[in-house]
Amino acid sequence: MAADIVVAVGTSHGPQLKTPPERWGERAVFDRRNEALAFRRKDYAYADLAARREDFGPQTEPEAQRRRYEASQRALDELGGVVRAARPDVLVIVSSDHKEIFGDDSLPPFAVYWGETVGHVPFTQEHLDAMAPGLAAAAQGDVPDRPMERPCHPALATHVIKHTMRAGFDVSASKELPAGRYGNHGIPHGWGFVYQRILGQDCEIPMVPVFVNTFWEPNPPSARRCHRFGQALGAAIRSFPDGLRVGVVASGGLSHFVIDEDLDRAFIGALMDADDEYLCRLDGELLRSGTSELRNWITVAGALEGTGLRPRLVDYQPCYRTEAGTGNAMGFMAWEPEEGTT
Repeated sequence: MAADIVVAVGTSHGPQLKTPPERWGERAVFDRRNEALAFRRKDYAYADLAARREDFGPQTEPEAQRRRYEASQRALDELGGVVRAARPDVLVIVSSDHKEIFGDDSLPPFAVYWGETVGHVPFTQEHLDAMAPGLAAAAQGDVPDRPMERPCHPALATHVIKHTMRAGFDVSASKELPAGRYGNHGIPHGWGFVYQRILGQDCEIPMVPVFVNTFWEPNPPSARRCHRFGQALGAAIRSFPDGLRVGVVASGGLSHFVIDEDLDRAFIGALMDADDEYLCRLDGELLRSGTSELRNWITVAGALEGTGLRPRLVDYQPCYRTEAGTGNAMGFMAWEPEEGTT
């Protein structure tokens, strides 16, 4: 019996999900100093961005920020419940590395980890002290309170690598992650967040980490290429001859570090309607900065074709931290079987 994709979820993993709203202003300090805030294919200094956009000041009031934060936490709890209820044997987690692991010495557009286990390692105090303003507190929400080895599924990972290669994708294969920025060979935050916040630190569901280079020039894959890779990924999973119950996760996004609600709502609508042509048309000049992580969701959308899973928007919360509209738009979705089909 072949494997089956039984559930999928998409989640943002931005720092404001791991920082109480009364501390969001720490990251706003960095926003106001930023001379290259990407918004709708152009870069702006903070003052220029503020002059171009409406005043988001009311969205930065403490009560508004608290309401957004609490709604996001409820959505994360719900996603955890969705995954647990589906009883997956393994999770294929698609996310993006922020040069925590892969760097300029080797920057693959797509990579799959096929080791038996992968390290998940706390930050040292030296690492935390070196982080940009407002990030250290959030970063601790991505890592466990002790060094851990998280189980993986090398057989499924190897099958995915070989199948996607046959489908025309030159996928990098990593049996041991590079030492990376922190020198610990550990899984980056896009994967760590899923365990720490959605599944729980002690969750023992094995994973297959899939890396997409969303951020970094010169070789981020196009939206269309991500979608086609996702199709090959989904076909690979469904052809694995072991009867596994597989969950798929998109980790990252939505629009940030400048929030664009129009883009987010159009993107969510395309996911809900399975409008693959819209997803594939998104161009590289739009998919920049943190918004580039939409590529992870596009990949998962491709993987879910033909599964019969139905999309459901759990919540959408644009979490503003400055009057110019900087912050992180938080999106949470689930793809589940129709009632009576499990």
